[in-house]
Amino acid sequence: MYSQCLPTPCGTIVVKASGEGLHCVAFTTQPVETNANQHTRAAVRQLGEYFAGTRQQFSLTLAAAGTSFQQQVWQALQNIAYGQTVSYGDIARHIDNPKAVRAVGMANGRNPLAIVVPCHRVIGSNKTLTGYAGGLERKAFLLKLEGAL
Repeated sequence: MYSQCLPTPCGTIVVKASGEGLHCVAFTTQPVETNANQHTRAAVRQLGEYFAGTRQQFSLTLAAAGTSFQQQVWQALQNIAYGQTVSYGDIARHIDNPKAVRAVGMANGRNPLAIVVPCHRVIGSNKTLTGYAGGLERKAFLLKLEGAL
């Protein structure tokens, strides 16, 4: 596994990849040994552009492991436009499984590719910020960066 870190305005991000593609983008407080490959370098560059306000979409090879349902939810998350928010119910309807709102929430919470697969753009149906693995403060920061808050 290859890895690289990126300091950002809302904390350090670790990027992990194999030769196949990106497996993990997560906030960290632990030091990570740098062992970069083309996928980690591309992710660090594009994330840097995102935080600089010059990138709204990512063009990376993704290789995150998950169940077929999780993969379906993560694919749907990638369709949420920069600066927009949706609810868990919206995602459930998008994947033609309107009763799976809680399962969508669980899959959203297990997203291993923070920011790149924009789970931070999913909010409660009452428009409140709901759980985020990186913390609600970071979620609010990301949504403000994108102009959604």
